[in-house]
Amino acid sequence: MSTRPSAPPPRAPEQGVPDQSRPSLPPTPQLPLHSQAPPERHPADLRVLPPAAAAWVTTAVLLPAGPGRLPLIVTAAALSASCALVLLIRNRRGSLALAAVLLTAAAAATTTVLHTADLHRGPLPDLARRHATDSPGSSNGPTPTHATVELTLTGDPVARAPRVRGSGRGQGFVIVHARADRVTADAIGTVATRTPVTVIAQGRAAAQWLPLLPSTRLTADVQVLPPDDPAEPSAAVLLTRAPARLLAPPDAVQRIAGSLREGLRRASDPLPADARSLLPGLVVGDTSRIPDDLRDAFRATDLAHLIAVSGGNLAVLLAVLLGAPSRAATAERGGLAGRLGLPLRATAALGIALTAAFVVLCRPEPSVLRAAATGVIGLLALAAGRRSQALTALSAAVLLLLLADPWLARDYGFLLSVLATAGLLTLGPRWSAVLLRHGWPRRLAEAVGAACAAQAFCSPVIVVLTARVSLVAVPCNLLAEIAVAPATLLGFAALVTAPVSGAAATLLARLAGVPTGWLAAVARRGAALPGAEVAWPTGWAGAAALAVVTAAAMCAAPAVLPRLRSRPALAALLGLALLAALLRPPLLTRIATGWPPPGWRLVMCDVGQGDMIVLPAGPGADPDTAVVVDTGPDPHTADGCLRSLGITRIPLVILTHFHADHVEGLPGVLRGRTVGAVETTVLDEPPGEESRVLRWTARSGIPLVRAVPGERRTAAPGVSWQVLWPAAPTVPLDAPGPNNASIAALADVHGLRIALLGDLEPPAQARLLARDGPALGPVDVLKVAHHGSANQDWSLAAALHPRLALVSCGVDNPYGHPAPGTLAHLRALGATVLRTDLSGDIAVLGDGPADLRASVHPHRPAAG
Repeated sequence: MSTRPSAPPPRAPEQGVPDQSRPSLPPTPQLPLHSQAPPERHPADLRVLPPAAAAWVTTAVLLPAGPGRLPLIVTAAALSASCALVLLIRNRRGSLALAAVLLTAAAAATTTVLHTADLHRGPLPDLARRHATDSPGSSNGPTPTHATVELTLTGDPVARAPRVRGSGRGQGFVIVHARADRVTADAIGTVATRTPVTVIAQGRAAAQWLPLLPSTRLTADVQVLPPDDPAEPSAAVLLTRAPARLLAPPDAVQRIAGSLREGLRRASDPLPADARSLLPGLVVGDTSRIPDDLRDAFRATDLAHLIAVSGGNLAVLLAVLLGAPSRAATAERGGLAGRLGLPLRATAALGIALTAAFVVLCRPEPSVLRAAATGVIGLLALAAGRRSQALTALSAAVLLLLLADPWLARDYGFLLSVLATAGLLTLGPRWSAVLLRHGWPRRLAEAVGAACAAQAFCSPVIVVLTARVSLVAVPCNLLAEIAVAPATLLGFAALVTAPVSGAAATLLARLAGVPTGWLAAVARRGAALPGAEVAWPTGWAGAAALAVVTAAAMCAAPAVLPRLRSRPALAALLGLALLAALLRPPLLTRIATGWPPPGWRLVMCDVGQGDMIVLPAGPGADPDTAVVVDTGPDPHTADGCLRSLGITRIPLVILTHFHADHVEGLPGVLRGRTVGAVETTVLDEPPGEESRVLRWTARSGIPLVRAVPGERRTAAPGVSWQVLWPAAPTVPLDAPGPNNASIAALADVHGLRIALLGDLEPPAQARLLARDGPALGPVDVLKVAHHGSANQDWSLAAALHPRLALVSCGVDNPYGHPAPGTLAHLRALGATVLRTDLSGDIAVLGDGPADLRASVHPHRPAAG
């Protein structure tokens, strides 16, 4: 095969070889592998794009359709195919394009019907529907439908923890996708089937499922439930709490892949905590070790694609094999294949084998599938000696994947992967060229152009998922990209070395831990910036608004950049404004937002269904030091409240009790702040949350102390409190449970008496009143116990006789807090009632009983 003389090579993305995107949530390109050549000048071939879009829309619309609409779908597909044939017969240019769209839509409808057929036939869908509709007429709801099911696992088991609600974090569980092969139930006997299901294992059975690999066959006693989402690839949810019984081990391929992943985990054991948890996720998608605070940091900086393996990792490996993609089909090609002198077809075959092994080893995640399909198309073009355009390869890959797996049409990870790649192939080269014309170094211009393009394409979708925009995403992605390739290559080297030599694998993992630790540091430092994220309207309306803003910025950039270059003062002013937005100095933030009001004495943070109170503990009217009582259920929300108040030093965090809605926000309180100690109650229940608090404080080197009955503390002149409850090291027998072990305190803040009752319930409230009696009241401010629930001792409330009652609760919370009767009783006592679900953050002001005021800071309410 002849080769052409060396000419300026086209850019890498135009070759159809695996693109350089970081395609999962959130997106970032694989920057270091870009060609040094100018952008390709030939117009992109968009003929495959309309059929791919038609297939996507058709599949996404038809997935939720039930079996009753099957005749209508088949009829519409047949009509579409007939129209396409008529247009093909006419054989005109525009007719051919329309015929391709119609044929693709018909094919997508047909494959969607075929793929979803198993969701509606067989015994399990009937049993699930019976559970949903059958009601015995009692208050207990539908009768549970039990069965014994033989299963073949089709995915990896994943440990999950439910979203924090109310007093408990909830019971952890393991979820895994499987295929039901045989069902035995009283109502149907034993029936063979091939039905996709979702298995949820709870209780003691959950731990048994975690080590299982795909293709494992087992039998389990389950309760059959209907799926939550009709567009999910599952005919039923099988809930099991009993141990499963193994029928057959996984196949040889899955055993080898599992052994390699386990070898990498062992090799990474000696690494520092962040690198140890992140390296297996970056290389093979094993995220089981990643702590919540590190995961939150990666999400806040739009680096979440680095938590788990993505298509960019495959691009790194193929670049080692092929060299620069722009020269893959030329005599100047590099990489291992070029150095070894392998023919193009052998190189393509080796690349396809490497891609298949990568998908099996790292699991067929949406971004991995997108990169693999795009890469295989490019490799096939390489083997045929033909030129391929990356945008064409991307469109073809999307089309083929949607026909093979229709559920990708509703997968946000797949959507983000495709958008990131499309941004790299369309806007990336153009923006890089603009920066080059303005004198930027080539590598920096290409890196910034690619990162901005991927972010611009994907940010509207990220807004739908998170209702926020990251201001540090682009710089953090640029800083992180320099470490992705070495971390990936060294991690895979440790992976393949582990079966041969554990010592060598550990050495390679230690080397990989250096760039991996850098990635974690970039995420943590970026997330710690006060202005790392800004809230944005959620939903598709918010996405459309962000798309409009992005488009306006793109249109304005060509006119603004030259002006900034010629006016350094204006550029410096804009740079200072951006720096102020990121650092958010408390004084500037207070001027811009008016929050917090000067001279605040207490702030009740709106943390949703939970509690968090801040008491000033520093000198001056606007302190940066405070005592925090409880931390709410979410670290991000807790951190945001303290940032808005300008709090950087916390001498004491008081956790009234160990329920999740009072302690789960602790990592956010500790983030970037100096904390003296954490004080907790005397009852270590529930043990799961207590152990998490111990782990967080130990990792931060913060001492943990127990509340002492009757203790008195002074945090600053004019700020002191006394612990009222619990009154003994053990909770009284007639008032058991964590709520009644809550720390209750009476605080004096610059002349205001404030009663903080935690989640005390009537038994403990009555004991407290019997012991301290009239000494308790009256008070100026009452933090109403247990989010304003109906369980109150009104004799205690009468003794306290508050002038202002504060209730912390979440919007539309499932508990009905606050109870209408509680609000009525408080108002009958003459108290003004303020609620976080209606008012947002609440600040109390005043210098004594004669001067009591409140100010509220409404914002997007935290959910219940």
